[in-house]
Amino acid sequence: MLLTIFLFVKSDIKTTLIPITIFSVSSAPLCTPHRIVPVVWWIFLHLLQFDTSNQIQDVEEDAKNKPIRPLPAGRISLRHAIILRWGLVPACWIISILHGGPVLFSSVALVLFTILYNELQAHRHWLTKNVVTAIGFASFEIGGTLIAGCDASHMDAAACLSVAISTAVFATTIHTQDFKDEEGDRLTGRMTLPIVSPQLGRASVLPLLAFWSIAVSFVWELTWAYSTLLLCFSVLIGVRFLLLRSRAADQTSFLLYNVWLSAVHMLPGYWRYL
Repeated sequence: MLLTIFLFVKSDIKTTLIPITIFSVSSAPLCTPHRIVPVVWWIFLHLLQFDTSNQIQDVEEDAKNKPIRPLPAGRISLRHAIILRWGLVPACWIISILHGGPVLFSSVALVLFTILYNELQAHRHWLTKNVVTAIGFASFEIGGTLIAGCDASHMDAAACLSVAISTAVFATTIHTQDFKDEEGDRLTGRMTLPIVSPQLGRASVLPLLAFWSIAVSFVWELTWAYSTLLLCFSVLIGVRFLLLRSRAADQTSFLLYNVWLSAVHMLPGYWRYL
């Protein structure tokens, strides 16, 4: 059972669990090291809630793109996955209310945007997909940041700015995840940006990542050395997406994007502590 749970969230550990944990610890700021455990647990439980919701929608797509996931691999029946999906909703709310009203509000928002994204199929068009994904990630970040801080009812101005910047970064760059899944998305009729406008989708990555690298460097007052390193890394990722177009190359490029994103998420901590 534990392996089945792990396989539900496996592909999102590097894209969601790790980056948002880093973000929460950096932007809160972290009250004590002991807070990391409830932060990770809260993010993990809500991620599992999202992933079970997502994976009961398009089993055929997962059989094509990600056959090791629990449903296409036959590790759990669709009926039991649906029970798990909806059983996780009250579990998320119970664990959230233990941290106070604002964390519960983040949890409720995350559940609602999960329903909008999956059950109501906002994921089928690139524009609604990007916007809803960005707001959903913001809900993750607010909940994690509140739990990481000493006062779970309040976020300071720097933390609020961190969430606003991160939401904008997600909304404008999250289409990088869709290149590696293009074949499966075509199969299900999903209109992602790589399908609707592949040239624009690939060409947009470099200027967008470069812009955000420069912007966050100024906002979080990076040294010229760190700013240059972040900018060069963003250019490398953008060039890869533009020139290397195989599925394997897109998977590697998306992995590098997540490294870049994690670096961006660390910057509020850099500003606070260095």
